[in-house]
Amino acid sequence: MIWDTAAPPARRIVSKSCLILSDGLAGGRAHLLTRLGDPIICAMDTLAELCALAGRHARGVRTPTPVPRLLLHQGCEPTELQPGLLEPMVCVVLQGAKEVMMGEARLAYGAGCYAIATVELAVSGRISEASHHKPYLAATLSLDREALAGLIPELPPRLRAPPAPPGFAVSPIEPDHADAWLRLLRLVERPDDAPVMAPMLEREILYRLLQGPQAGMIRQIALADSRLSQVRRAIAWIRDHFAEPLRVEHLASLAGMSPAAFHRHFKAATAMSPVQFQKSLRLQQARRLLLGDHDAARAGFAVGYESASQFSREYARLFGAPPARDAQRLRADPVALQAAAAV
Repeated sequence: MIWDTAAPPARRIVSKSCLILSDGLAGGRAHLLTRLGDPIICAMDTLAELCALAGRHARGVRTPTPVPRLLLHQGCEPTELQPGLLEPMVCVVLQGAKEVMMGEARLAYGAGCYAIATVELAVSGRISEASHHKPYLAATLSLDREALAGLIPELPPRLRAPPAPPGFAVSPIEPDHADAWLRLLRLVERPDDAPVMAPMLEREILYRLLQGPQAGMIRQIALADSRLSQVRRAIAWIRDHFAEPLRVEHLASLAGMSPAAFHRHFKAATAMSPVQFQKSLRLQQARRLLLGDHDAARAGFAVGYESASQFSREYARLFGAPPARDAQRLRADPVALQAAAAV
């Protein structure tokens, strides 16, 4: 377990393998939320086979597979904290450990845990535990809203959990859930079976998620009138128009809320204000441009900044160095460059 000893007394929740000390993701204080993974709930032989499968096929931070929407991840050493955009997905950590910063909240989790993002999130992440002898290994599956929408009406009433506002959460994986992941990863070595078997196994994984502690949050992805779905409409606009001026009133109208309610629900889901979210997207895009053929002035202008000095200050605050120096460092360090390519 990890504690934030500087945090004031707060809500404490104890489960089989986690301890949470938090005022909530939207609390505005830098509290450490949780470290997960001790003890591991899923069977050790299942986890060992998952590691063996991922280890045989993962090649770097993002390895496509014959299974639609399934990626494998590998890292042979700890990485620096890197900002990035997290798409809606579920990620199972098979070996090693990961840390994610969401706003001012930090979550640390390891083997035998899964993380879920239900909306696009501007987060920072790093591999915290890995070595060449025992690399970090994980598998991610993009969440399919239509598949979830088709599954929810078939759930027993007891599994139709109430909604939950955060857009990111971490939980220990249960044995049945881990077994479904194992059968899905086996398809990586049986690509001819994937077109028939993958949809069924993906459906089972979604069903297991809807049985788990994050069921309410997962359920909101499929409901068009849920708060998360309303926030997602605003996030989609910011993502597609990040270089344009942002008006909270316009975003609130897209989400079908009052400005005050929209701001509250947006921060509950993303741990950021809309302006902070837009700024993160702008700076991440500027970094990609800098690694291409743009200089700092052109990159800042391209993502919506009118002041070069403001762009340089905010870039250095997020990435730890001014634009030109950061780009030079990444080009000279393949490990840092690879870490910057994925959260």
